[in-house]
Amino acid sequence: MYKTHRLCLVLGDQLSFDLASLKGLDRQRDTVLLVEVMEEASHVPHHPQKIALIFSAMRHFAEALQQRGIRVQYVTLDDPQNSGSVPGELRRWQSLLQPDELHLTECGDWRLEQSIKDCGLAIQWHTDTRFLCTRLEFASWAEGKKQLRMEFFYREMRRKSGLLLNGDGSPVGGAWNFDAENRKALPKGVRAPSPVRFSADAITKEVLELVAKNFSSHYGALDTFDYPVTHADAQALWDYFLHWGLAAFGDYQDAMASDEPFLFHARISAALNIGLLDLRQLCSDVEAAYWAHNIPLNAAEGFIRQLIGWREYVRGVYWLKMPDYAGGNLFGNSRPLPEFYWTGDTKMNCMGQAIGQSLKHAYAHHIQRLMVTGNFALLAGIAPPQICDWYLAIYMDAFDWVELPNTLGMVMHADDGYLGSKPYCASGQYIKRMSDYCRNCAYKVSESTTDDACPFNSLYWHFLIRHGDLLRSNQRMGMAYKNLDRMTESKQQALWDRGQKLLAKLDVGESF
Repeated sequence: MYKTHRLCLVLGDQLSFDLASLKGLDRQRDTVLLVEVMEEASHVPHHPQKIALIFSAMRHFAEALQQRGIRVQYVTLDDPQNSGSVPGELRRWQSLLQPDELHLTECGDWRLEQSIKDCGLAIQWHTDTRFLCTRLEFASWAEGKKQLRMEFFYREMRRKSGLLLNGDGSPVGGAWNFDAENRKALPKGVRAPSPVRFSADAITKEVLELVAKNFSSHYGALDTFDYPVTHADAQALWDYFLHWGLAAFGDYQDAMASDEPFLFHARISAALNIGLLDLRQLCSDVEAAYWAHNIPLNAAEGFIRQLIGWREYVRGVYWLKMPDYAGGNLFGNSRPLPEFYWTGDTKMNCMGQAIGQSLKHAYAHHIQRLMVTGNFALLAGIAPPQICDWYLAIYMDAFDWVELPNTLGMVMHADDGYLGSKPYCASGQYIKRMSDYCRNCAYKVSESTTDDACPFNSLYWHFLIRHGDLLRSNQRMGMAYKNLDRMTESKQQALWDRGQKLLAKLDVGESF
C-alpha cells in the first residue's frame, strides 16, 4: 500500500468538487476516501431509492475524481474488509495508508460527527462552505434571542448575498417576503410539466442490484428510481425546472393534486443536499431569470427564500441546539406511529396520496409533508422520535440537519416554539382548499362528528381542547380558540368524543 500525505474523507452527502476539505489536493501525495457503510444506510430504514441515490452518486463522484487525476480509495458496501461504520473505515484506512494528516468537512448529522470525533484520531475539520451561513455566524446572530424567527434571519441572508436588492439595499418590489402570493390552489385545466427522468447507467444498475439484495426489508419502491446521480444530470434537472416550472412555482408551490406528485416543484433538494448542485449558482440563476423578465417576483423571491432563508435557518438551529434539541416533546406525545405511514393503507385520500407517492418516489413537497402527514402526526399526538425517524427514512432529501428541525420544530411544535411561532395544525378544510383530495375520499370533509366525517376535523378541535393550557396564550392561535369558544358545549363534547374514538382506534392498531 502506498504512503499518503493527506487522507480526505468525503461523505455521501458531500459530493462537491468545491468541498472545503478537497481544496489544495496534491495529486501525487494525497488520497480521497469514500465509503459505503451499513451503519449509515440502516440506522433508520432508509427508502431504498435514497440509498441507491447516495451510493450511485458516490461511485460516479469517485470516478470523476479519478478522471481528474486524484487518487481515490473507494469501499463498497459488500467489500469483505468493510468494517460497517464511518469511524471504523477511517481508522482502518489511517492504519493502511499512515497519512500525515486527516481532513474532513463538517458533517450533516450530529450523531455521525460525534462518533468521528470520538474515534481517537486527530482530524483537521473544515467549515462546510456550501452553505451561505456558517455555524458560528448563525450562533452569533442567535445570541441573546429567546426565540428565533426565520423572517429576520432571511433578511440578513438577503443582505449578505445581495440577492433581489435595489441599489440602496432595499428589497426589490418593496417587500422582503411575497409568501401571501404563493398560496394558490391549482385551477382546473392547469397542467404541470411532465417530470424529466434519468435512466440508469451501468454504475446505477449495479447499485440498484446491491440495494435490492441488502435492503429488501426497507419500505419503498426501488423500480421507479429515476433521479440524477451525476453533476451533469442534476444540472439538466435544474435547467428543466428553470425553463418549465419556475414561472408557476410561486403561485402553486403550496398546491396539491391527486396523482400529481411533483406539480411545479424542482425536485432538486436531494441533489443539492448531497452536493451535486451549488446553492449560490441556483440563487444566481433564479435572480437572473427574474431580471430577464422570465419569471414573476413571487416565484423568484419564494424560491430564493426556501434556499437562503428556511434551509439555512433550520441548519443553523440544528447545530446551535443539538444534541438536546432532539429530545423536545412539548405536548408529551407518546403514541406510536401508525403502520399506515409505512404502507399507505388508509381510507383518507389525502394521506393515501401523500404516503403513496412517498413510497413510490421517496418524494413529497413541503405542504404535503407539513399539512397532511405532519398535520396528522401532530393532531394524533405521535411521539416525536417516531415521526422524525419516519421523515428521515422515507424521503430522498432527508438528512438529519434539515429533517430534524423541520419535523420536531415545524411539524410537531415539540420545541416549544423555538423554531416557529405556532403549531401548523389545521382541519380538513385547509386540505380541501389547497387540493382536490377531498373529492374522492371515503370521508366527508363537510362533517366533523359523524362516523364518516373527515378525521382531520375532529382531531383538530380535540388537539386544541386538550392542549389549551399550552396554546391559548399564543397570539397566533387566538382566532382558533375564539372559534372554539363560540361553539356550544354539546358541539365541543361531540368533537371531543369523535376525536377520542379515532385515537382509540390508533391505539389498537386500526387504520382509518
